[in-house]
Amino acid sequence: TFRPKKRFEPGTLRYSLHKQAQASLNSGINLRSVVQLPQGEDVNDWIAVHVVDFFNRINLIYGTVSEYCTTTSCPTMSGGPKFEYLWADGGKYKKPTPLPAPQYVALLMDWVESQINNETLFPVSTDVPFPKSFTSLCRKILTRLFRVFVHVYIHHFDRIVAIGAEPHVNTCYKHFYYFVREFDLVSSKELEPLKEMTSHICRDYNDPPVTSNLFI
Repeated sequence: TFRPKKRFEPGTLRYSLHKQAQASLNSGINLRSVVQLPQGEDVNDWIAVHVVDFFNRINLIYGTVSEYCTTTSCPTMSGGPKFEYLWADGGKYKKPTPLPAPQYVALLMDWVESQINNETLFPVSTDVPFPKSFTSLCRKILTRLFRVFVHVYIHHFDRIVAIGAEPHVNTCYKHFYYFVREFDLVSSKELEPLKEMTSHICRDYNDPPVTSNLFI
């Protein structure tokens, strides 16, 4: 399920920040440096740009494996036998509910899209201040998007390798990981399912272990 990209309007500050981030990423600069807040810029603007970008990228990554991710092959939204994700959105799903992976991801992407397209939550103009809840909302969005990485890496990595997308997905993951660690946007507990892989491709971080294995 490919959906239209959320775009930044040319001429706006966030468009400039988006282009700056993309240029740095494409130049081969160390990813730890790429994610750092540019001098003089507002941290909320920087986070907003990256949340939208990660939504676009992760949605495309999932799209490459979606035909293999079915209610039969993936009856739960999981990351191996130890980790299961439950869906709750305060609307139709008021209580945490186990769902097949494709249904979970579809609901997740619809939910993220509705958040980033809501101009009271993600203001388009820099004249409009970010809401006080902005950082906590971004934590929730990025935490949920991380779960798509978990599912793709653990259950569909053979497909990623088969189409030659492994380097691209790994780079996207590293970029995401360094960003959320730089700004403390995803907890160590949530990062646990990919800890072993992360230790290989992001060698300069070492997150503490956790014991809980059910995520909401």
